[in-house]
Amino acid sequence: MEIFLQALLLGVVEGLTEFLPVSSTGHLILLGDFLGFQGPPGKTFEIVIQLGAILAVCVVYWQRLFGAITTVTSDAKSRAFVRNILIGFLPAMVIGAVAYKAIRALLDSPMVVAVALIVGGFAILAIERMVKKPRVFSVEDLPIPMAVKIGLFQCLAMVPGVSRSGATIMGSLLLGMDRKAAAEFSFFLAIPTMAAATAFKMYKDWAFMSFDNLALIAVGFAAAFLAALVVVRAAIAFIGKHGFAPFAYYRIVFGSVMLVLLLTR
Repeated sequence: MEIFLQALLLGVVEGLTEFLPVSSTGHLILLGDFLGFQGPPGKTFEIVIQLGAILAVCVVYWQRLFGAITTVTSDAKSRAFVRNILIGFLPAMVIGAVAYKAIRALLDSPMVVAVALIVGGFAILAIERMVKKPRVFSVEDLPIPMAVKIGLFQCLAMVPGVSRSGATIMGSLLLGMDRKAAAEFSFFLAIPTMAAATAFKMYKDWAFMSFDNLALIAVGFAAAFLAALVVVRAAIAFIGKHGFAPFAYYRIVFGSVMLVLLLTR
């Protein structure tokens, strides 16, 4: 029973952090380490429950996604919307297939996560001060070269603790995208990115799956979905009002506390 409560807690944390620039993977690594969580092999649990959070985006934005897909052949804005998401996803697909395993093997440790959280917090504060006046206000208006560059920024999240949404959003701001549009593009870009990662991981580790493992994943998946549903609905309004500095301060404080605990335990 204890392991299912741990899975529930990890799922909630995943859902709360996936779409905020605070690194959901980093939180799962740190929390899993402190809980002594023993889930399915090869980080399968951590990767698959992210799909629960992605499902929340699909639910919240289903009208926009469904509208774009059904009118992609007849509407120029729908074509641009789908094109930019696919182009932004391409760098992660290519680089992830080639280098992801090596990067995670070298850097997948709680200590690296704690340091990355702190460094990323200071980076967000710096970028918030550097951003120019935005010139792109929607996903549909993204020029193709900018979509590629944002996709490359997303690849920085292969380093645990960097934050996929954080890297994507900060890259978008540096390139001249509006805050709201940058956050939404990060949400949409997560759909193919995490779906592909989940499908690959499930395929690779299917032989190691058991009923108990699938039950653990189901608990984490449901918790992540429900928690993310709340966050996605509230995140855009919060970011529009407060910007990204609160997340930066949170990263610095949380990372520092974790670093102290790791060094003294």
